[in-house]
Amino acid sequence: MIDESAPQLDGKLLIAMPGMGDPRFEKAVIFMCAHSDDGALGLIINRPAPDLEFSALLEQLEINAGPIQRDIRVHLGGPVEHGRGFVLHSDDYKSENSTLNVSDGFGMTATLDVLEELARGEGPSSALLALGYSGWGPGQLESEILSNGWLTCDAPANIVFGTEDADKWTAALESMGVDSRMLSSEAGHA
Repeated sequence: MIDESAPQLDGKLLIAMPGMGDPRFEKAVIFMCAHSDDGALGLIINRPAPDLEFSALLEQLEINAGPIQRDIRVHLGGPVEHGRGFVLHSDDYKSENSTLNVSDGFGMTATLDVLEELARGEGPSSALLALGYSGWGPGQLESEILSNGWLTCDAPANIVFGTEDADKWTAALESMGVDSRMLSSEAGHA
């Protein structure tokens, strides 16, 4: 059960700590889409999908890109269900009955209509696509945070959508005043 006094993590960033023990999340930055008593769901926003371009994905899904096409970055959102796609986007877009309003400034849509609009050069002004997601059962994420596996911070749109993937981990740490060179893989407990 989530402690009522503990902050909810919807719309926040999780920043993997050095030495967290799971190589799938080494230097990962995860945008949290949902966090409740039932568990948590987030998307890794700094792991580009190797050798997969947005245009190739559209072709696989038989979506006509038309004359105008935006280059949307494709990421590996996490180790769960790589066959499912999720579009994390600015809140200036909403698909009827299928957009999750995550927090101020962010929405998440997992239906083909957002991909069709992006292929036409329409849709949200800012977006990234994640294949798969990161998920935690009830209490699991809270336990990992208490074990020094993750730091949490606000999610500035410029880091989520604008920063190069290779720089997001350091940029997220710097947004909270942390120098990545000063981090230790050892947890401290008082």
